[in-house]
Amino acid sequence: MLRGIGGAALTGLVAGCAGRGGASLAMPVDPAATARPDLVDLARFDPRLRFDIRYATPANFMGRVLYPLPRAVAQRPVAEALVRVQTHAEAAGYGLLIFDAYRPWRITKMMWDETPPDKREFVADPASGSRHNRGCSLDLSLHRDGAEVAMPSPYDDFTPAAYRSNTAAPPEALAASRMLEGWMVAEGFVPLANEWWHYDWADWRLYPIMDVPLEDVTAG
Repeated sequence: MLRGIGGAALTGLVAGCAGRGGASLAMPVDPAATARPDLVDLARFDPRLRFDIRYATPANFMGRVLYPLPRAVAQRPVAEALVRVQTHAEAAGYGLLIFDAYRPWRITKMMWDETPPDKREFVADPASGSRHNRGCSLDLSLHRDGAEVAMPSPYDDFTPAAYRSNTAAPPEALAASRMLEGWMVAEGFVPLANEWWHYDWADWRLYPIMDVPLEDVTAG
């Protein structure tokens, strides 16, 4: 956990991580972010959750392994809300399938640098940072008895099929997406318009942008 790390210590930790990545990193600092990070491991926080961490495999839009281990961590209030969503899903015969959560800033920069300009609406600008970098965003879907539920597009689909405004998908896929959205919104998450899988915690601005590598996070 990063809980208990004071502001000066956290600044030193982040600076050290940036130094390891080289001088090209220029991670932004948000002066409005005053909350102390408290990252928790979602797999340990709620064993009911299922995971498909694509960025720990080559099966992602970058085509290579970006994370050294398949871990999903998030700020504690985010995890607590996600537990409530999982309970809603279970009551309807579903479960949550997590693709991604906290993402170190250096990975966001790598994604931006290697994404064609005409597709950058689907990746965060490292100049302002991602809400994933704050441990306040989740990429997720639904499963039923362990099988991923059909959604309007595949995960990380960089086409208008991923938009929430897409009505051309099969009715059952649209219904599943809207059902997930209803549960997430009810528990304090804000959906992203152009990615059906992406949700931000409403209080994301309270938490700092971080570049702590996943392997260096001791998540409670």
